[in-house]
Amino acid sequence: MLIPPQKTERVSRAAMRIYGLAGGTGCGKSEVARVFADSGIPVIGADAIGHELIASGGGAVEAVTQAFGDGILTGGVIDRAKLGALVFADPDARERLNAIVHPLIAEEIDRRCGSLADAGHPFVVIDAALLAEEGVKSGFLDGLVVVHCDREMRIRNLVENRGLTREEALQRMDAQTPPELKLDLADWVIENDGDLEGLRAQAMALAEELRDAD
Repeated sequence: MLIPPQKTERVSRAAMRIYGLAGGTGCGKSEVARVFADSGIPVIGADAIGHELIASGGGAVEAVTQAFGDGILTGGVIDRAKLGALVFADPDARERLNAIVHPLIAEEIDRRCGSLADAGHPFVVIDAALLAEEGVKSGFLDGLVVVHCDREMRIRNLVENRGLTREEALQRMDAQTPPELKLDLADWVIENDGDLEGLRAQAMALAEELRDAD
């Protein structure tokens, strides 16, 4: 669970709507988030927060280094490639990492939502692949967007765009709940058939729908 199960009192008072954006790695979710942000919608990225937490000076550096040892370091800094290779190959290691960083990510998401609510934003999108991982749409959310695409396309995207091997791509995909199991929880489904312009068009149409709901 990456985000608190309920809205905080401050966010609830502001009546700010919170939407989730989910989808398996390699599905095109990041492109949808980019379209939302470019259209003026506030987007909070859980992955980006996670990266900040383990970057030099980040709030999770000490705990993660203690948990996994100096082997994950390069030049005294946590090497995300080394850490990723470790945790995606070992479910127990992944659970240990999640236990450290997920509560901190949740706190930061809550803080940013509160700041946006105080600033008068009517809604925000939380971009987090692990939303609804346990088959339940969190009560924190007013709606859930799921980006979906074919499994082989996801593998190809990860290999071509992120430089992973097929085995590494499969490890990352298998570490997540299959997106197909989240489709029944979704309020909106964006189908990515590989056509980037088509994906962007769907995202822009949904962005307009969310704005019109104000």
